[in-house]
Amino acid sequence: MTPAPRLIPQAGPSVWTGAALNPADWMVPIGTEAAAELEAALVALGGRVPAGPDDVALPCLAPVLRMVAERLEHGRGFVLLRGLDLGRLPGPAAEAALLVLGAHLGIALAQDEGGSLVGRLAGPGAGTGAPVRFHADPADAVALLCLRQPREGGRVTLVSAAALHNALLKSDRAALAALHAGLPHRHGRGETRHIPVFSTASGSFVGRYDRSALLEEALEEAQRGALAALDAAAAAPGQALSLALHAGDLLFLNPHLVWKQMAMGEVPAAEEAARELLRLWLATPGSRALPESFGAVFGTTAAGAPRGGVPQSGGMVGG
Repeated sequence: MTPAPRLIPQAGPSVWTGAALNPADWMVPIGTEAAAELEAALVALGGRVPAGPDDVALPCLAPVLRMVAERLEHGRGFVLLRGLDLGRLPGPAAEAALLVLGAHLGIALAQDEGGSLVGRLAGPGAGTGAPVRFHADPADAVALLCLRQPREGGRVTLVSAAALHNALLKSDRAALAALHAGLPHRHGRGETRHIPVFSTASGSFVGRYDRSALLEEALEEAQRGALAALDAAAAAPGQALSLALHAGDLLFLNPHLVWKQMAMGEVPAAEEAARELLRLWLATPGSRALPESFGAVFGTTAAGAPRGGVPQSGGMVGG
């Protein structure tokens, strides 16, 4: 019999509430020279996808990206770089620029069965009928680049998984225990795997919430109640941080520590350009170990290993 998890409070900078943060805690301004440096890097690459940081020099941005990597894994788990205006670049060039930045943080992961490394997210008004919940992408780091944003529109809301863990520890220990115990997830062709929402591996906290992958019909009543308690804790006033992205914003987050919720907003007026976001998933060399059950999602769970993304015909990156 698997022993019951030891429920203890989490500590450190990854435990935060939106109400306690100010912009200086998560926003880093980027100067105009950064965009010029990226454009020069694209010319030097000549259309190649960079294999790693040594493949493309970024004297100005590389130190900033090293700071981003440190904050993602050992800080609050998210950083927003503001001022990187790439909207004037044609579509393929903006995607290439995002891949160049990602190469300084880790390995880009496939986002669909076709192997696409950069995803373009639906614009305002899309998918408004589905419930919007916090969730974690199958990656060690996520980058969201805002190319265009209407005057009124969607927001990205972030929440600290560790802070939610602590909130439930105070308000509903039974719900927290159920979320530690593991919930049934779809896997492969008709297979079911039990994956915890909250867990630890090699002493590090790990959170994972992907409601779309849950086998809802297999959930027990106590598990449904635990998920409802989790959603209520995330919706509590002051718990989450809601950000209105501007054109030129580049948001990085560690989905093992920070979960995101995206409300795309209403369709913009006819004279306005639709919102446009690019998304990158990364496996990072400084990542934490994951619980063994996460192998169903990531392929491998070793710290720093290439892992995650959408499985390809040859298996996952870390498979």
